[in-house]
Amino acid sequence: MKLLSPLSCLTFFSLLGSVSTFSVIPTRVIINNIHETLTSERPRGDITARSTVLKAKDADRADIDDDRRVVITGVGVVSGCGVEKDEFWDNVSSGRSSINKITRFSLDEFPLTCQVASEVPPEKFDPKDHFTNIKSIKSNDRYTHFAVAASKSALSDASLPIGSIPPSRLGVMIGSAFGGAETFESETLKLHKNPSRPKVSPFTIPALLGNTASGIVGIECEARGPNYAVVSACASGSHCIGEAMQMITTGQADVMLAGGTEATITPLVCAGFCAMKAMCTKYNDEPKRSSRPFDNDRAGFVMGEGAGVVVLESLKSARERGARIYAEVTGYGASCDAHHITTPAPEGRGLADAMERALEGKDKSIVNYVNAHGTSTAYNDKFETMAIKSVFGSRAISKDGTFVVSSTKGVTGHTLGAAGGIEAVIAALSIYESTVPPTINLETEDPECDLDYVPNVKREMEVKAAMSTNLGFGGHNAALLFEKFEE
Repeated sequence: MKLLSPLSCLTFFSLLGSVSTFSVIPTRVIINNIHETLTSERPRGDITARSTVLKAKDADRADIDDDRRVVITGVGVVSGCGVEKDEFWDNVSSGRSSINKITRFSLDEFPLTCQVASEVPPEKFDPKDHFTNIKSIKSNDRYTHFAVAASKSALSDASLPIGSIPPSRLGVMIGSAFGGAETFESETLKLHKNPSRPKVSPFTIPALLGNTASGIVGIECEARGPNYAVVSACASGSHCIGEAMQMITTGQADVMLAGGTEATITPLVCAGFCAMKAMCTKYNDEPKRSSRPFDNDRAGFVMGEGAGVVVLESLKSARERGARIYAEVTGYGASCDAHHITTPAPEGRGLADAMERALEGKDKSIVNYVNAHGTSTAYNDKFETMAIKSVFGSRAISKDGTFVVSSTKGVTGHTLGAAGGIEAVIAALSIYESTVPPTINLETEDPECDLDYVPNVKREMEVKAAMSTNLGFGGHNAALLFEKFEE
């Protein structure tokens, strides 16, 4: 088998592209935001005041209008750890790895150096159980199937039947790093098999686009509000949740389905990452031990697949219908390293900027859990640790139980563009269930990764506020802040 160049994966990123949008913001919001921008102090350094305008920055949340506060009222997930919330949470919080030998394609035909992944079990997932329009299944990629399933599960969990929300007040933002990777590969094979008379599907183009999942979810869920997809590699899901939050705070929607989806356990994508030497190759015979964030013997990430979607809702809407509230979304920060296309900025300074933006106007001491990106790669885990120390100072290194960090990718694998969505679900459930999931396979301490990573066993504790961080190729960083809901 001919290996791909290290840039193959990145070229595919650029082929999919990102979706630009134009939204009309109500005049009253524009006027209020201009006034607030002119009268507020600018944050430190080069961080602009825009994030201050669009998020709840006041120390006392009770003073903020209910229609500007954003809460999570439903969660939906498709993962190797489970396709229902309870099963998923039980496996994640208990530290049960879903990583096994790859079965999505033949390892005899494609003997890649990394041969393990976290796959969604076929016996537990059938898109026919989730689509209203069954014919639409065949014309859409697996990554869209995951998005539809997670979105409908989230609405069900929120007790919001389809049609119960005015369509124009329900929006969708679901991102993906690769979009229709399986479609891209299968249709390319058809083209090369018979180039003179290619039997390429007429659905090829919409199936592989990175925004199709959001569009199909809009159709399936009767959502006519703001709808687009952010493409920022492995930060896509987090960026979508942050942008969706702003759709509610600016009055453009009452409810948003937001998160990420990915289906990239394919020969091309896996071979591309192997060529970059980004994936773990040391534990092919011990799959459960392969993803080991922050461990001294970590040797690269392990691919995962699935989707994570949260129902974001204005507090006003949630209160009016007596909804259960998992957590409140109170902060969102985004930044770019402007350093290197794949390597994080030294000392994690880009991520630290995103975290500071998410925390703007907040007392940092409220945060006692960080659900880290923690990919099990040498650079990410080291620099992310440095970023956390930079932002939270002495509290981060105290190891007295008042501030903890964990990465759940040892259990779920790295789901790329879906990671932010899946990990937002985990952060919200950590707050609601007062439990921090463990970082599994943390056996040998790395002197440069010296925080309390909740090694191997879950920690039962009150989580007052949780931060979720994600980084993506291109230098993209995103941080989300979730707080325990208080009236």
